[in-house]
Amino acid sequence: MDLIDKIAVVTGAGSGIGRALAVRFAQRGARFVVCTDMNGDNAAETARMIGEKADSRVLDVSDEGAIEALVDDVETSIGGIDVFVSNAGYSQGGGLDLPTESWEKMMKVHTWSHLSAARAVIPRMISRGGGYLLNTASAAGLLTQMNSGPYAVSKHAAVAFAEWVAINYAEQGIGVSVLCPQAVRTNILGQAARAGGRTNSSQASGDGVLEPETVADACIEAMAEGRFLVLPHPEVATYFQRKASDYDRWLGGMRRLRARLAGAGG
Repeated sequence: MDLIDKIAVVTGAGSGIGRALAVRFAQRGARFVVCTDMNGDNAAETARMIGEKADSRVLDVSDEGAIEALVDDVETSIGGIDVFVSNAGYSQGGGLDLPTESWEKMMKVHTWSHLSAARAVIPRMISRGGGYLLNTASAAGLLTQMNSGPYAVSKHAAVAFAEWVAINYAEQGIGVSVLCPQAVRTNILGQAARAGGRTNSSQASGDGVLEPETVADACIEAMAEGRFLVLPHPEVATYFQRKASDYDRWLGGMRRLRARLAGAGG
């Protein structure tokens, strides 16, 4: 995907990776970038950073109707969407102790929002000859997140959905990349530390904490190459290979890692 003269929508663009992607898209020649976020002030600030090639909208990605309305509005008032970035997300620690509603909310934000976006934009993209989806998941979607059951499950589902779209729509001109980083210097990293304590944040940051701009550059490179997995932390590929080659051994290793991190946190 060449970003020159393209129209892009970025969710979660009020900070972190979303903001970095929106800014980088404009710098790389996008015609217009729509910056969306639940926090309208933050989204507007990102748009101001970009200038006349951007505007902002308030969007709750857990609301399918709101995503559909946003897409309708952008397509009518600005033009056909070439790139849709499903990036919004949050962190919450816990597992079986959490109510079902907490699990459902995380699925809505991390998985069903990707489905809603795909439903809204893919038919229109196909009618124009193609388009691109960039979906933010996490290394947790390929591996796990020990201190957050709903985060691990929802991110696995996000990767699975992106795989399904990539298989079924490539011949109709739809490109898909899925971002699976470990720790990035964003609000989510702070949420994870507060929600899950040392264990949660230490698991993600063991291979270093990347800046959002570095991650955005990795995404743009992957999109230009049409590459599915975006792994700004290259170690994730090795861990994923180990998991696939010997699942039981990998599970044992994760149990030992969990115990070490819990001990360090004590």
